[in-house]
Amino acid sequence: RFREEVRAWLAANVPGPNPDPSPEGRRRYALDWQRRQFEGGWAGVSWPREYGGRGLADQEQIIWYEEYARAGAPSSLGPSFVGLNHAGPTLIALGTPEQRAFHLPRILSGQSLWCQGFSEPGAGSDLAGIRTRARIEGDYLIVSGQKLWCSYADLADYQELLVRTDPHSERHKGLTWVICDMRSPGITIRPIRN
Repeated sequence: RFREEVRAWLAANVPGPNPDPSPEGRRRYALDWQRRQFEGGWAGVSWPREYGGRGLADQEQIIWYEEYARAGAPSSLGPSFVGLNHAGPTLIALGTPEQRAFHLPRILSGQSLWCQGFSEPGAGSDLAGIRTRARIEGDYLIVSGQKLWCSYADLADYQELLVRTDPHSERHKGLTWVICDMRSPGITIRPIRN
């Protein structure tokens, strides 16, 4: 019965291919699809109900993703991926009540996109090698460094940014996860085209 419900909803709601490959078109397409899932009650299928998700059991999640793929829905690795699968769950686990209240509904309802600022030149995906630094100056966090392979950075509103906040730390110690507004001064985004 659950599989039939999922299949019917997807059949009635999966959009056709994105007709606009521009960055603005890709952003609009991703947010529109996320909004449609939210309005249909299918956003954040793994998120707990108390945070706006569907709260599906593991078996139901498997069915959802099987039917999602079968229906040819937009890639679940698209622009909404980081918000739904990284930033949102991190905020659920460790965010303040104010951070959760602001960001979680925006992620689920298709109002904002996130990217991931982890990898760096010279370190790749080795998080222990992060050299991007951050220090507090008054009411500001001053970040200096560079990130690489931040998928969808050119479309994102926010970035989950890993920085080294203890300059004397080594390897995995002294790292901090930061919510970074992508409109902050000093951020330059250079897309890698292929």
